[in-house]
Amino acid sequence: MSDSGDAERTPGVLDSKRDATQYRILVQIAERQPAVSQQEIAEAIGVTSQAVSNYLRELIDQDRVDKLGRGRYEVTKQGVDWLISRTDDLRTLVDHVTEEVIDEVGVESALATGSVTEGDRVSLSMRDGVLRATPGDDGNATAVAVTNAAAGQEVGVTDFEGVVDYDLGTVTVVSVPTVQQGGSQAADAGQVADLAARSDVLAVSSPEALALARAADLDPDIRFGTAEAIREAATKGLDILLLAASDDLSAHTDTLRDSNVSYQVIDVPAE
Repeated sequence: MSDSGDAERTPGVLDSKRDATQYRILVQIAERQPAVSQQEIAEAIGVTSQAVSNYLRELIDQDRVDKLGRGRYEVTKQGVDWLISRTDDLRTLVDHVTEEVIDEVGVESALATGSVTEGDRVSLSMRDGVLRATPGDDGNATAVAVTNAAAGQEVGVTDFEGVVDYDLGTVTVVSVPTVQQGGSQAADAGQVADLAARSDVLAVSSPEALALARAADLDPDIRFGTAEAIREAATKGLDILLLAASDDLSAHTDTLRDSNVSYQVIDVPAE
């Protein structure tokens, strides 16, 4: 993120203890208004009554709370707007933690190479683009099984240690002439067949590409595959041959470049 973006970012409610406490007090006032007991708020959020009194004075000075009388307070429109903005911040943070952080340290699935019982330590490896779990802890990367599985079945694993050692795959991109440029008939199907024999996955992303694959007597693994799907396969160690119409190349190469996936673009003109 750029420095200018950091400078413009609105501080989140968790960025300071003061903001977090003000947020909790405002929520309590909104729930109880207009009759608000400072002692009840103090007990609800775990601070002293004096602290609540001090924070209330700040909130009144900030026009986030109106004092209507002794023991009577009300959240102002400005206070409601502040609550909403900070709640949106919290919602974004919760979504990030739930979808990106917890998932990363949660349970993954792998294919068992042998019989595995819940609680067993297994060794992890990547083969043919699939995470494998082998009974025992002799590998560089290990985990604990959280389900039972027979050989060939999926098993849930967690409590990871070490790093799964495997190389990123590469992508060979064949630029297929568009239909206006002659399409599949302007490409060498024999050369495509040779390239496919040295690849793990064949992907096509246009009608011209599918026609060229069929001319080479090939059945694509990914039809009209998105750039993200091809990137994912490469990051799991698979070598991909991608047939893409020439006017569609940048959508794929930009994604691969951004993901640091190695690729080369070649032409296969008809003889």
